Amino acid sequence: MRAWQRYLDFVLLFMACLLFARPAPAQERGVPGRFDFYLMNLSWSPEFCGIHGTSPECVARPGFILHGLWAQNDDGSYPVFCSEEAGPARPERNLDITPDLSLLRHEWAKHGTCSGVGPRRFFAMEHQAFRSLAIPQEFENVDHEVSMTPDAILGLFAQANPAFPAGSILLSCGRNHLTAIEACFSKDLKPIACKGLRSCRASSVKITPPKH
Repeated sequence: MRAWQRYLDFVLLFMACLLFARPAPAQERGVPGRFDFYLMNLSWSPEFCGIHGTSPECVARPGFILHGLWAQNDDGSYPVFCSEEAGPARPERNLDITPDLSLLRHEWAKHGTCSGVGPRRFFAMEHQAFRSLAIPQEFENVDHEVSMTPDAILGLFAQANPAFPAGSILLSCGRNHLTAIEACFSKDLKPIACKGLRSCRASSVKITPPKH
């Protein structure tokens, strides 16, 4: 009986440890306007647009494209699908920065509804944030694969954007390839240091040239 009791106590303790060790969900259905800051994700199009399902217009667009402007919280969580508010009546007007209509619709439904500012203002803010970040010349005409350290890439962006404070620009990578540059903004789109996020930790990343 004592052995059974010890076993039961062990099981209960193990389950309790699992319960308290579970991390908080990174994303959860939120309330419009209730978040701490914006994270702008600029995807490197040769990597992002090669994913199955993206449009030919996306594939044909070299360089950085706007994936989205995402509501974020200081603890690393972020709200999604905050309302059923309809998106912009003319989403194609935003193809200059996000060259894929299906992505535009998805981004509004998942992230834009959390802004609390409505579709017209939200996409105007996307344009403003996109144009506020200068792209270093080294990324303008990439015609062959290049390898660089994350620090070197971030150094180029810091040099091109002196008004952005330390820690406001991050690098995203996957399989040791550059996938995106991210920048953090206050709710009124002032560059701020990112919180609850981390940059790519690879020793070196490859920069893939556009496919022709």
